[in-house]
Amino acid sequence: MNLAKDMDAPELAALLHFYADAGVEWLVEDEPVDRFAQFAAQKAAQAEARAAASSRQQPAQNASPAQSRTGDAAPVAPNRSASTARAAAPPPASAPVSVPDEQAVASARFAADSARSLDELKTALEAFNGCNLKNGARNTVFASGNPASGIMVIGPMPNADDDRDGAPFAGRQGQLLDRMLGAIGLARDGVMLTNIIPWRPPGNRMPSQAEMDICRPFLERQVALAEPKRLLLLGNFPARFFFGGNGTIHSMRGEWRELTFGGIGLSAIATLHPQELLAAPANKALAWQDLLMFKMHVSGH
Repeated sequence: MNLAKDMDAPELAALLHFYADAGVEWLVEDEPVDRFAQFAAQKAAQAEARAAASSRQQPAQNASPAQSRTGDAAPVAPNRSASTARAAAPPPASAPVSVPDEQAVASARFAADSARSLDELKTALEAFNGCNLKNGARNTVFASGNPASGIMVIGPMPNADDDRDGAPFAGRQGQLLDRMLGAIGLARDGVMLTNIIPWRPPGNRMPSQAEMDICRPFLERQVALAEPKRLLLLGNFPARFFFGGNGTIHSMRGEWRELTFGGIGLSAIATLHPQELLAAPANKALAWQDLLMFKMHVSGH
């Protein structure tokens, strides 16, 4: 944990701004609150309510609708209406899960490979309906910027702002990325921005392996058509997607790696995603080191 005494003035200011943006109005309440006691009281109240409801239902279940004159209880007729209602009730709805099969992946490959330009690839992606992620998204978020720059900045997947605007790196994350790029002499319009996944997953969950498989041909074709020389990967997911393994961004960042993707030889470096920097401003120093390495590599120094 980073202590206040270990931070300089700009880091403290950035942290306070983050708290203000997150809606934090105070750090300590006027009176101490025993959350454990509150939780125990809530559980006790719920248990008491369930016991009371059970005691009310028990006499009704034991009562006989009719008894014979000899005092023997007559058989209780089953409650057919309740049984019918239970039988007719549909099972609880579950969130749709995308599990594309080999045919869906093959369809994605065919659609991507058929595109002869980035505009054609965008059209093919917008017309593609083989991935369930598209059903829950507002927009298909395609790449933006300058593909002739030789630089591609790749994030994981659209967030709510991206999904609303239909463009990558919108909202506060995009504003921070603009400042990050500007600090090394680059601009949003001067590089190509894209995501691995073009549709926002429900609840911003991580995409499944099947969903990654179906989106991969479109990203590979995008790289093949743009022919970038250098990739700047933002966050855990893109780093693992390109480099493999299950490491964290802190173990994979700050190191240039040579790889082949989409049939193109590339140099790639990973750093922290803007959202991670908004959540932990003290990590901006690490991202700045990575950005300086990226700048030196791009400028050829």
